[in-house]
Amino acid sequence: MAEMDLCSMYLTELEALFAAWSEPKFRAKQVFSWLSRGARPCEMTNLPRALRERLETLTFGSAVLYDKRISQKDGTAKHLFELEDKNLVEGVLMRYRYGNTLCISTQVGCKMGCAFCASTLEGCVRNLTAGEMLGFLSAVERDEGRGEGHGRAVTNVVLMGSGEPLDNYDNVVRFLRLVSDKDGKNISPRNISLSTCGLVPEIYRFIEEAPHVTLSVSLHAPNDALRDKLMPINRRYPVAALLEAANAYALKTGRRVVFEYALIGGLNDGRIHADELSDRVRGINCHVNLIPLNPVPERGLEGVTRERAEAFAAWLSRRGVSATVRREMGTDIEGACGQLRRRVLKEITAEAETQGKGAGQ
Repeated sequence: MAEMDLCSMYLTELEALFAAWSEPKFRAKQVFSWLSRGARPCEMTNLPRALRERLETLTFGSAVLYDKRISQKDGTAKHLFELEDKNLVEGVLMRYRYGNTLCISTQVGCKMGCAFCASTLEGCVRNLTAGEMLGFLSAVERDEGRGEGHGRAVTNVVLMGSGEPLDNYDNVVRFLRLVSDKDGKNISPRNISLSTCGLVPEIYRFIEEAPHVTLSVSLHAPNDALRDKLMPINRRYPVAALLEAANAYALKTGRRVVFEYALIGGLNDGRIHADELSDRVRGINCHVNLIPLNPVPERGLEGVTRERAEAFAAWLSRRGVSATVRREMGTDIEGACGQLRRRVLKEITAEAETQGKGAGQ
């Protein structure tokens, strides 16, 4: 088993570590509090120097801000984080009246192969650790210059960036427990959402292990024929099985499931699709979140106008299905998952090739 990074440890695990080091138990809580703020051992000023130096020998496992783009339209901030192994991962801070929501990634890249997504174009490099995911929050808080408590930089978290959260199940559940810990970030599970493309067995497991988190299901099509084309995972877990699992989550937890539905012009945005979608989800305690697609040039798919999206929402509402259109955010800063990372990787590769050619001359 690989060594666990320091930022991924539960308080009880730190206590066990410090007991093995013959350190007093209260030191573990001090370190846990520092780690929740993204502090490195050298910054933990209330610890003895010898303990700080010993902690420095461990794998830390956090993230630092590498690049940022801010939308001139709505203030959305697209972040690119650098991990300790130099991999780059995205996150997006979205500003709303009720608070700020940070959308974070759970994997470096993605293996799901959805037809409308940039995250999957280079495949999946590796899973993120819980500590790295926590590091995204800490990096944003530091960048925003705001601390914990009232007015903090991040009030809500959505696991909806690059990667499939339930494909990185153990690290994601560990992250959820750490980020909601009262001695850590203390973000309520009810302010956290997780989006899955439809790993049905893991949804049932998730019901038992994280019942207070909002479950969002990336549906994007009302039937198997269309969803097979858009989302390869549907060939393993078809729409009926996915909806059954979503309904089980709603019944078990008493919480409303959110169905994410990206509207793609000329493909899944017609009245016939709205009628079929309403027939499939009616009876499930749910809400449909309609998303005009953020176009990805490599994919050749286009979104729809706001008017078209509102019409689709009205069709659903008339048939008794709760639906709203998500506000379009970050379209001027490569807001779709994976776009900024993909562009920066291309720039890094091009620069390396140029330097290589120069060295060979």
